[in-house]
Amino acid sequence: MPALTTYQTRIIPDWVDYNGHLRDAFYLLIFSYATDALMDRLGMDSNNREASGNSLFTLELHLNYLHEVKLDADVEVHTQIIGHDSKRLHLYHSLHLAGDAKELAGNEQMLLHVDLAGPSATPFSELTLGKLQAIVAEQTDLPTPAYIGRVIALPPKK
Repeated sequence: MPALTTYQTRIIPDWVDYNGHLRDAFYLLIFSYATDALMDRLGMDSNNREASGNSLFTLELHLNYLHEVKLDADVEVHTQIIGHDSKRLHLYHSLHLAGDAKELAGNEQMLLHVDLAGPSATPFSELTLGKLQAIVAEQTDLPTPAYIGRVIALPPKK
């Protein structure tokens, strides 16, 4: 199975800058909507969050801008589960023109399952773990994304 297509949208005028390119913040907005869609797929939709009192919080993310995205482009997000444990989810979103394999931007995220009453970390439900494991099993043949595990740093001075 390929990475999941979790979100699709058209780039609207309010999202582009003076160069006609998608603004930095809107890449993250698109990826945020893709995370919401993944949560729904995992059974962590708004009804579940209200009933369980649990949700996902973003611990860290990295965003790589690889190619221009312009006004009126139809784009889609592909999502790959990189790994998970009982409380954390490591994922990778890639942005593409609809139907195109070329990656326009990449977004690595580490998410934490949280009991909102604390707030404090709490294990995923058995149902959510089962859904995560099923997605991971379907994605075992996917290559590791090129833009995960990156660090921002200047090269050392010589």
